[in-house]
This record gives sequence, C-alpha cells and structure tokens, in this order.
Amino acid sequence: MADYNTMELMIVTGARELKSGASVAVGTGAPCAAAMLAQKTHASDLLIIFEAGGIDPQLPEMPISVGDSRTIWKACQATSMTDTMELFCRGMVDYTFLGGAQIDMYGNLNSTRIGPDHQKPKVRFPGSGGANDFGSFCWNMMVMTPQDSKRFAEKCDYITTPGYLEGGDSRDKSGLAKGSGPYRVITNMAVMDFEPKSKRMRIKSINPGYSEKDVRDNCGFELLAHKQIAETHHPTKKELTVLREEVDPYRYVIGR
Repeated sequence: MADYNTMELMIVTGARELKSGASVAVGTGAPCAAAMLAQKTHASDLLIIFEAGGIDPQLPEMPISVGDSRTIWKACQATSMTDTMELFCRGMVDYTFLGGAQIDMYGNLNSTRIGPDHQKPKVRFPGSGGANDFGSFCWNMMVMTPQDSKRFAEKCDYITTPGYLEGGDSRDKSGLAKGSGPYRVITNMAVMDFEPKSKRMRIKSINPGYSEKDVRDNCGFELLAHKQIAETHHPTKKELTVLREEVDPYRYVIGR
C-alpha cells in the first residue's frame, strides 16, 4: 500500500517539472506547495512569483493567500500586481499552474460558467482572476486537477484561459507568443502532455494504481498517447518528508 495520498503525488509530480533557475507564477494551494517543494529540494534557485506582488520569496511556510505577508518573506521585491502582470506580458515567466471547472483536448480552460446561457448559467464560477494573463503569457502552462469525464470535456462551455485554442497553429495565429502554451496536465490518474503538431492532449505517464483504461474512461474526449506510456514515479522519502514537515506541516493542502 502506498504511504502517500493522491494530493501528495500530484504536488510531487508538479514540483519535479520545475527547474532551478526558472521562474514560476503560482497562486495558493497545491501549485504553491509544488513550487515550495521544488525550491526546498532540487531547485534552490527557482524564482517564485505571486500575482499580488511578491517576487522571489524564500517561503517559510504555506501562505493562505497571494497577498499573505509570507509571500514577501526574504523576497527580492515586494511590488504590485501591475508590475507582476507586466513581467508576464514581457515573456519573463517560464511556468505557471492553473485549474478550472473544464479542460478540453487542446488545454483550453473554463473557470467562468457551465451552460450555454452566459446570463443565466447552470453554474457560475469566480471567473478569470489572473488566469487568462497567466495562461496567455507564461511560456509553459501546467494544470493540476482531479480527472473525470465532466471536467475533461470535449468542448468547454466557455474559454476563460486559452490553451491551444483549436489546435495546430491556431494559438500562434491568435497573436500569443509562439512556443507558449499548455505544457503538462497533472491529475490523480495520470500525467499528460500535448502532441507537438496537432496540440492534442496525450497520455505521458499513468499514476500507480490506475490503468490506461481508467484514464480513458474518465475523459470526455479521445486522448492520444505516447508510444511507450511510462508509470509516474512514486514520491521519494525525501520529497514526502520535506512536503510534510517543511512545506505543509499543518496539512492545509495535503490533508484534502
């Protein structure tokens, strides 16, 4: 039996994607935990950015909001949302983590509404916040989300944050930075990336305890797959120790 839970696996998997010397824009919750874990293990020079203005903090513990005072602890700058958004627009941020109520095969995200009527939706969500800016201008967009066939939808009811739009070169033609876009989708079941030409989502690795059939059955569209699908690596003892004792000792995120 695994000695870790699903949230811990997703956070560790996300952290491994972050490289030392890179920059990452995060919000609170699991994305922040992943960035903190990376910074405290293999990526000590990871530059973390919070949209409220904290740039390059050495986070002492999990902040509860993007404006928490801990997001500027030992930071190189305590600036403003205007300045951080300018960094995104100038192409200076390598990674970001996002989520949403729906994601389609091209990595487009919906965090606005469910239903066809914008004025009277079935469900109204908070909307974009900074998500559209993050997804439009950061070079590599990563999504961390539970997986089911409703959330992984054939078509988003509303596109809050652009992924690869209609696939192919449609994102490049839209005017967004060439080479930017969705990079990884990390779920409780698998890790996905995007096929370089079609820009369609494909299975990269499957998490322990799940099968390819599980992943496909819990997706509302046809997934592509690598010729050789790997198994997602288990978290190491060191990763779990740092995550549990230094990153989230009060289990705000990993206790979910």
